[in-house]
Amino acid sequence: MQMSDGGNAGMAAPENMAAVLAAYEWRRNTVGQSGGAVYRLHGKAGAPDLFLKSGKGLVADDITDEMARLCWLSAYLPVPALVQFTRTADEAWLLMTAMPGETAYQILAHSPEQRSAVVAAIARFLRRIHAIPTSACPFTSNHEYRLARAQERLNAGLVDEEDFDDERQGWSAVQVWDALQALLPLASDPVVTHGDYSLDNILIKDGEVVACIDVGRVGIADRYQDIAIAWNSLGEFGASLQEEFLQQYDVPSFDREKLDFHLMLDEFF
Repeated sequence: MQMSDGGNAGMAAPENMAAVLAAYEWRRNTVGQSGGAVYRLHGKAGAPDLFLKSGKGLVADDITDEMARLCWLSAYLPVPALVQFTRTADEAWLLMTAMPGETAYQILAHSPEQRSAVVAAIARFLRRIHAIPTSACPFTSNHEYRLARAQERLNAGLVDEEDFDDERQGWSAVQVWDALQALLPLASDPVVTHGDYSLDNILIKDGEVVACIDVGRVGIADRYQDIAIAWNSLGEFGASLQEEFLQQYDVPSFDREKLDFHLMLDEFF
C-alpha cells in the first residue's frame, strides 16, 4: 500500500493497515528522528490524529523496542496508545495515537514568561518517572547495555559526527568513545528512565506535563541518563534554566563526570 504526503513520494505501508489509514492526510515529521520515517496522520472526519513510524534494519529494531515499552509504560504514565503494530524480518510499522499539548521546547521558545513553570513541570514529571519501581520494569538500559549498542553503531559507521554537541564539534566518534572509556567505572544509581528525556519528547498543556513520547529507550539505568539529556536540552535557553532544573529535581550531590559521560554516550544514538 503506497501512501503519499502532500503530493510527495510516500511510504509503503502494509496492507493490513489500509482500513485504519484510509482517508487520512499525511504530514512528515522531521523533529527528533534518528532514521526511519515519522508521519502525522490528520484530517480524517470523526477520527483522531495518529502517528506512524516505520523503518528498516536497526531502525526497525528500535521501533519494535518502542512498541514493547509503550505497552508496558502505559500502566504508569500518559503515553501514546498503541493502535497497530506490524513487523517483518527487516521492517516495522508502529501506529499510535497523537497526544495533546505542545512540546516543552515549543513553549520555552515562544513563551519566555512560562520558562520557570515549564522547568518545574519537567522536573516533577521526571521524578514521577524515576519513582516507578525498578522491580516492575522488564527493560534494561544501563550504561553497560548502551555502551554495547554504541559500539555496534560505531563499528557499523552509523554515528553522525556532524551532529555532536558543541563541546565535541570536530571530534571523531573514536575520540568520543575513548573519552567515555576514560570515565569508567561509574557507580550506578538505577531507576526507571525515559532514556531520551529531551524537550521535544515532553508534551505540556496548562502548565503540566500531559505525556512523554519517543519511549523506545525506556529501561532501568542510572538517573543521570535522563538528568543529563534534560539539562543539555535546556542549555539552549540559558544556564539559569539548567540550574533551576537541577534544583527543582533536587539532584543529590551533582556529579559532573556522570553528566558528561551520559552526554557523550548519547552522541552515538
